[in-house]
Amino acid sequence: MTTTTPSAALVPVAPVFTNTERLALAGFLAGYSGLTREAYELDLRQYTSWCHQHHLRLFQVRRADIECFARDLETRGRARATITRRLCTIAGFYRYAVEEDLLDHSPAAHVRRPRLDYESHATALDRNELGALLVAAGLGPPAEHALISLLALNGLRVSEATGASIEALGLERGHRTLVITRKGGKVVTIPLAPRTARATDLATDERTDGPIFLATDGRRLDRHGAGRIVRRVAHRAGITKNVSPHTLRHAFITAALDAGVPLRDVQEAASHSDPRTTMRYDNSRELHQPGEKPQVSRSQDRGNGVPRVLMPAM
Repeated sequence: MTTTTPSAALVPVAPVFTNTERLALAGFLAGYSGLTREAYELDLRQYTSWCHQHHLRLFQVRRADIECFARDLETRGRARATITRRLCTIAGFYRYAVEEDLLDHSPAAHVRRPRLDYESHATALDRNELGALLVAAGLGPPAEHALISLLALNGLRVSEATGASIEALGLERGHRTLVITRKGGKVVTIPLAPRTARATDLATDERTDGPIFLATDGRRLDRHGAGRIVRRVAHRAGITKNVSPHTLRHAFITAALDAGVPLRDVQEAASHSDPRTTMRYDNSRELHQPGEKPQVSRSQDRGNGVPRVLMPAM
């Protein structure tokens, strides 16, 4: 007697999205790239999964349903900033659908969002710890020294540092410069602190093109590899805190604010769209001793409006 196993292809599967919903999701995400797109994809993936679990179609939800999604995130212990970002992404998605005449009105238009706590709770380094970290980096491979310097002395985001290429290095008005792609795709030219410039030149050695930072397999270093380097250097420096690439950017911004650099200049140097984001770092004033201030020039790079805020060589 022969037994036959039914093919999975014969089992009817209901589509998760309608064609209109699929079109709206694809169109909304098409407007973004890089890490921003990845973040929005994650937000929408979690939201659509929640809707599917509760048997809700994306274009049939009500405001109360989105409020319930937010409450569900709260019960699962998500931070207020995370919940706010998820709701902002959802609101942006439905706004796009309305603008493209795919939906009559947005159910997320009046959804309440958690009030953000404008105080940074990120791990902070004091001046001694930052100095020890830079010394440990300087005693290690040139690439590690260059990466730590870009993050701590120039305040770059980890994606900006790992995405930088040798061809983007240049010289302008006596300053070593680097062209980077900021969050949102904005291309700007930044001046490098002297220590960063020396470390970067050593890291690139005789290479004339390609990524500044390479992984062990020869490909471009990613943010996970950069995080491992930062943790390794912090361990060599005897720092027991949980240090990440953002910790070094945090130290750069805090030091500039503590040294009296105007908020607007620090905001532009950090590429923050909202001054309140920069102000969140103004809660720790232990990085610099009195009298030690970053070098500040009011001159700006032509065409991009980024002030020259340079950290002192340590």
